[in-house]
Amino acid sequence: MAILANKKVVIIGDRDGIPGPAIEECIKTSGAEVVFSSTECFV
Repeated sequence: MAILANKKVVIIGDRDGIPGPAIEECIKTSGAEVVFSSTECFV
């Protein structure tokens, strides 16, 4: 994903969906910098 290269990213995952750390691992391979990653519970 060249559109994320050299960008800063904030990740908010979902406890019942895709957790933040899983998204973070995918984003790191795109060349983006993860500045915040969290998994929240939306009820």
